[in-house]
Amino acid sequence: MEDIVSVEYRVNSDPDHDQLHSHNAYEIYIFHKGRCRYLINNEIYDLMSGDILLMDGLALHKPNIPKDSEYVRSHLHFSPEIIQDMLKSVNAIDLLNVFQSFHHYLIRTQGNSRLLDVENIFKRISEINKVTDISSKEKEWEIKFLMGQLLVTINYLLKDVKCQVAEKSQSKTCHAERIVSYIQHNFHENITITKIANALNLNKSYVSHVFKAMTGFTVMEYVKACRIKKAKYLLETEQHQTIKCIAQQCGFENPTHFSRYFKEKENISPKEYRKKRLQFYKRS
Repeated sequence: MEDIVSVEYRVNSDPDHDQLHSHNAYEIYIFHKGRCRYLINNEIYDLMSGDILLMDGLALHKPNIPKDSEYVRSHLHFSPEIIQDMLKSVNAIDLLNVFQSFHHYLIRTQGNSRLLDVENIFKRISEINKVTDISSKEKEWEIKFLMGQLLVTINYLLKDVKCQVAEKSQSKTCHAERIVSYIQHNFHENITITKIANALNLNKSYVSHVFKAMTGFTVMEYVKACRIKKAKYLLETEQHQTIKCIAQQCGFENPTHFSRYFKEKENISPKEYRKKRLQFYKRS
């Protein structure tokens, strides 16, 4: 049976995703210790020990870890559908509002005692996923109740703690965020570093340097990641659009290059991706 909630508790291995990625699951992420600069959508966070990130998963995100740095974190992925009925039954569906309204949110716990409660729930869910001497139904019961407890605890944290994003006083961070925002609004066009530099009144070499330094990847890598994300959306929602047309809408001038790059990043061709996603709608 596939785990209804996926948990990694206090892991210190290399990140699973060294590229920008998105997913349909909600995510609760705890940064324990080390060094990490986290990119989510058009925000860049310099994380501190005890920080909690809440994400709806849909925005492109990626941790940027300095070479040979320690990186200890926990993360939990869940589909809201698994607990919506339970939350509705106790009039607590609003506990999901922070994911739906803000899409991503930083809680700077700064030693708040409720952080330990959150960690203990992560640990318990991780343990339940690994046990073999209870039934799948019993696992589901306990995990759903723990998820409700987790969301209640996070709700209290949101009230207890002054929630704030990392300080934006550094000009490099501000410039990198401006570049991200510009790309997100213009990736479908024939975008170049020169155009970005001119639009933001920055030096061309500085654009390349500051973006790489602050995010860990190049400007054009981020442009292509935005294009692929949009292409995945259109392949599923615009069923009658040709792959060539979708490629052009997303900023790929050459459909062959688009198909090759899509398969390189997603391990599946655009045509097969569309077919696989549309199978969902054909199920009875």
